[in-house]
Order: sequence, then structure tokens, then C-alpha cells
Amino acid sequence: MQLLLIITGACLILSFIGDRKKTVLGLKKGAMMFLKILPTILTVIIVVSILLYLVPEQKIAVWFGEESGIDGYVAAALVGSISLIQGFIAFPMAGVLVQSGVDYPVIAIFITTLLMVGIMTMPVEAKYFGWRLALIRNSLAFIFALAIGVFMGFLWNLF
Repeated sequence: MQLLLIITGACLILSFIGDRKKTVLGLKKGAMMFLKILPTILTVIIVVSILLYLVPEQKIAVWFGEESGIDGYVAAALVGSISLIQGFIAFPMAGVLVQSGVDYPVIAIFITTLLMVGIMTMPVEAKYFGWRLALIRNSLAFIFALAIGVFMGFLWNLF
């Protein structure tokens, strides 16, 4: 993390030396973008924190841990498929879930379905591409997400 901060700081200094106006404008735009997404991030963090408080870590580990087996994979795939969470929010949430005992292959399935399968957004997709293509694409994405999780589990057990 420190190395990333050092590199970012060095790039910021170089950018500032190159063109002060563009650097300041970029920093302002970045700050505005951050402030726009901050309520969403805080809301998700609060909801996840409340859920993690209400549901004991042992239950989460049973539902989504190594012992959950294929049921954990399918549950993660279904939750990811119907969730409307952006990737920049999902990755920190996945880190919290890993700390709570959720297995990495399950996280891989959750993130993959979250980003590739859109049950809630399928009507919009169907409007532009047709129901047939929307169903085929989402079904294949769901299957490939499960395959990715199985492959991740295989790799995880190797190392």
C-alpha cells in the first residue's frame, strides 16, 4: 500500500510540473466523482456491517465457507446474479467477506456473477438485443462463473 501511495504521489508531482491547470482540474474532477459515489459506498458498507453483525461469522462460514461445497457456490452465484452492486463497492465488500470466513472460490463466483450476469437489468438488455440473446448471454455467463469458481477452488487447493 505504501508503494502505491509513493508511486501515486510521484505521478501527481510529475503531472503538476507538466501542467498545473490540468492537474488541479483533474484533482477537482476526481474529488467530485468521489463525493458522488461516497453515499453509495457508505450505504453498502453500513448494510454489510449490519448484516455481518446480525449473522454470526460461523453461519457465514457454514453457508459460504469451504464446508458449504456446491451449495455455497450456487448461493453466491444467485446472490451475485440478482445484486446491483458496482465493482468498486463489491471488491471491498468481498474483502470483508473473506475476513468473515468466506472461501475464495465462492468470492470469485460472487464477483464474477455480479459483474457478468444481470438478472435485474435483463429487461433493458433485452430491449436492445432481444430476449433470446439476453437469456443466452446471461445463462452462459452464469455457467462460466460457476466454472471459474470450480477452477479457482482447484487452484486454491493446489497452492
